[in-house]
Amino acid sequence: MFRPLALFIGLRYTRAERSNGFISFISLISMIGLTLGVAVLITVLSVMNGFDRELKTRILGMVPQATVVSTEIIGDWKQLADKIKEDPEVAAVAPFIQLQGMLTSNGQVAGIMVTGVDPEYEKNVSIINEHMIEGSIDTLQNGDFSIVLGEEMVQSLGLQLGDKVTLVLPEASPSPAGVIPRFKRFTLTGIFTISPEVDSLMAFIPMGDAAKLLRLPDGAQGVRMKLNDIFTAPIAAEKAAAIAPQQLYPNDWTQTHGNLFGAIQMEKAMVGLLLFLIILVAAFNIVSSLVMLVTDKKADIAILKTFGASPRLITQVFMVQGVVIGVIGTIAGTILGIIFALTVSDILGFINQVFGLNLFDAYFVNYLPSQLRLLDVVLITGASFVLSFLATIYPARRAAKIQPAQTLRYE
Repeated sequence: MFRPLALFIGLRYTRAERSNGFISFISLISMIGLTLGVAVLITVLSVMNGFDRELKTRILGMVPQATVVSTEIIGDWKQLADKIKEDPEVAAVAPFIQLQGMLTSNGQVAGIMVTGVDPEYEKNVSIINEHMIEGSIDTLQNGDFSIVLGEEMVQSLGLQLGDKVTLVLPEASPSPAGVIPRFKRFTLTGIFTISPEVDSLMAFIPMGDAAKLLRLPDGAQGVRMKLNDIFTAPIAAEKAAAIAPQQLYPNDWTQTHGNLFGAIQMEKAMVGLLLFLIILVAAFNIVSSLVMLVTDKKADIAILKTFGASPRLITQVFMVQGVVIGVIGTIAGTILGIIFALTVSDILGFINQVFGLNLFDAYFVNYLPSQLRLLDVVLITGASFVLSFLATIYPARRAAKIQPAQTLRYE
């Protein structure tokens, strides 16, 4: 792309001791700005990718991706499940019964969303089995009145594996003493940890026991689906509901957690755009430094032209300087960005633990996730190279238009 002579002169100018120190300072600031812009952009986008991944794997691994709920108890839910699985987008299905109530133990009370499940099927649609820290979901057997809780809920109620906990349902039962809430004691047989939000809100009991609590016949309220592509959830739910349109009602994660996913995507786009402006500012600094360098080197340019240097050669000489700044700044920023993206979770986790800052209490995960994507690195690096190259065009063309006679007249 560049002639050898243009490379030699351009690199010599870059290494040379300039009489005007301010030009050197502006060039250095341009390179540092480019380095910081690329590094911060790679790091922040990796963090946003991490939040996006955690939402898909943890939150959407626990809450139903798509469901169909019946107005009546589904006695032969296996037949419905087989029909739903005929959809190629559906990877697995599981029955459920859902109820809300309060858990009480050791004088503590907390609201809870309880799901009655069949462990054999639930393991196929949920990630709970991979995140059990004590006990097992297989302990949820009908008639045992066992319960599996999240770590946050266990700690708030002061429970241990094997302890008894009372589930209080909002429905009232008449008795000789008057109307009293319905309650049932359960044995804690499993503890899981997914995220603070899930751990403190969700509980699992055997589906048969859930039906008894609600005084329902054996069966399921609905069928939950795990999908090959989570973004097909609305369509998959509608297809499943069409099997019995008068009885089944569709629901999917876009209605329950769609706002959170949309917020992450919007924040990623806006933060990426704002941080990209740092790279743009650094590119403008390259323009400024090269314009001042051209002004400082007018005599040299005039002499080169006098010896027969073409405008194209002069253009390439000054483009080399801008490209060198861009290449060094971009490469340094890419290396720093990759290092930060791979270590930011550990660094902030260490700071959070040492100083007890509780930095992540407001989020749906208890640490700062980060996921480095090759495509992001390529796009950021490529954009930085392109901007650096474009920033050299105007100063280089201005240098090529300098007239030797007019310039040397005042030397």
